[in-house]
Amino acid sequence: LQVVESGGGLVQPGGSLRLSCAAPGFSLDYYGVGWFRQAPGKERERVSCISSSGGSNRYADSVKGRVTISRDSAGTTVYLQINSLKRGDAAVYFCAAEVLGGCPRSSTIQPYADWGQGAQVTVPS
Repeated sequence: LQVVESGGGLVQPGGSLRLSCAAPGFSLDYYGVGWFRQAPGKERERVSCISSSGGSNRYADSVKGRVTISRDSAGTTVYLQINSLKRGDAAVYFCAAEVLGGCPRSSTIQPYADWGQGAQVTVPS
């Protein structure tokens, strides 16, 4: 499964951004999807995940209250809405698909087999 991220860019502190994750030609309906980010010199961390049904989602403590993950009704796209952006949010954001359809309690990358190329989010000083 090939997944593609879009919606990255340069956003001023305090601004908002919506990232999209899609799998062209395929439905994401049966996949759990995670959003991860990686800043220079840091490990890749999970920001959020959503189950295939959309009934389960999780957020990293660093983004709780500012980030919302959601699915579109067509099952083709998973969104990550980020509000009140901070400089610490600057990173490359990746979406990844998990074939079992879950949103694991563990935030490791292991369950996710299919990764996009990433979308750069820049928050200037």
